[in-house]
Order: sequence, then C-alpha cells, then structure tokens
Amino acid sequence: MATQTTPVRRTFPLVRIAIALQTLTIFLQAASAGLLLTASYGETLHSVGARVMYGASMLYVLAAVLAWKPGGGPVRPVWEASGFLILASVQVVLGVAHVPSVHLPLGVAMFGLSVLALARR
Repeated sequence: MATQTTPVRRTFPLVRIAIALQTLTIFLQAASAGLLLTASYGETLHSVGARVMYGASMLYVLAAVLAWKPGGGPVRPVWEASGFLILASVQVVLGVAHVPSVHLPLGVAMFGLSVLALARR
C-alpha cells in the first residue's frame, strides 16, 4: 500500500510581518504624498516616511534571508525581497530627482506587488 505524502508548507511569521510592515509603509507614503499638496509639513512627513519604507524593505530582505538559510525555507522570498529593495532604491532616486511621472506609478505598482506578496504568504 503506497501512501501519498503532501508537502508541508512551512510558515515564517517574521517574513509575513516584514511584508505587512512594508505594505503599510508604502500605503502611508501614498497618504503623505497627498499631504505634499495640502500641508506645510507634507514634505517632511513624506521624506521621513521614505526612510521608514526603505528600512521596511531592508527588514523584508533580512527576514527572507533568515527564513531561507538557517530556517530551511525556500529561496524565492529572498529574490522577491531583493526585488522590492531595488524598487525602493529606484523610488528614492526618482523622488529626490523630482520625477513624479515615474515616481507615482512606480509607487502604485510597489503597493500592488506588496499586497500581492502579503496575500501569498
């Protein structure tokens, strides 16, 4: 009698928390971008938020690496997290260079991709 085994999906809560934090910070960046147009403190809030969002992207990479290497998890989240960090770097450069024609759509895409990554975990 042959038994069929199903693969066990291991979950790594730190990766899910990191993605959730990244998604939240990207959403808050959209809100603070609106404040750029209406409030005197909008630019400061958006600038601080950019640093926090970048830090959240770095945390996502760290969590993915910790889940992969010592935790025995898959390598795919490391590639996904690295991709987000690259997108965050491009986003920061575009924001500093004041290129809203690319900065804004990229921010929307990053939010959508982050929500998708969160839903897949």
